[in-house]
Amino acid sequence: MARGRKRQRGRWLFRGFLILLLAAAVGGGYLWWKGRSWAPDAAIYPDQGALIGAEAGEVNFRTLRALGAGFVYLYGSDGAQGQDTAFAHNFEAAGGIDMQIGVVHRFDPCVGADEQSANFVVMVPRDAQLLPPAIELEKTHDACPDQVNEAWVESELLTLINQIELHSGRPVILKPGRAFERRYGFASRIERNLWL
Repeated sequence: MARGRKRQRGRWLFRGFLILLLAAAVGGGYLWWKGRSWAPDAAIYPDQGALIGAEAGEVNFRTLRALGAGFVYLYGSDGAQGQDTAFAHNFEAAGGIDMQIGVVHRFDPCVGADEQSANFVVMVPRDAQLLPPAIELEKTHDACPDQVNEAWVESELLTLINQIELHSGRPVILKPGRAFERRYGFASRIERNLWL
């Protein structure tokens, strides 16, 4: 009799385990599906878009638009020589469906403004239809191979802002990272729109 109870108890434990495993699989599938189609509430954020670079892989811009994105910002240039490998393809694909496009330049505090703006100008056409360019501010000068100070970084960033605005004909949007803003406090001292 004790043996029969143990078997019955073992079966119920096994069935309970299978039910939990099935529930976990269904819950995981649901979360995966929701994550792929998530978008901010359109009532709160009526203008929605996406930030895309090569790390995103192949992007279907028609699907992105169907999910509610009205614009896209593409990573373009990085410092003096870096260029997003998917930029040209993404620029053409997004433009092919008349999606509004903006371009992001990643600021390198170790490199002068002239070299960085030259890299941006080579990547980004002068086009009044483009959204205002954005400058991503993530890196600090702590890791620069040549010693630079905060005043130099600020001076080169202001020069870069002016050069990119001259090329684009529009004020830039600054996209400050926490470490950059903690170090320089730049966003609070300049009158430009911020990407938060």
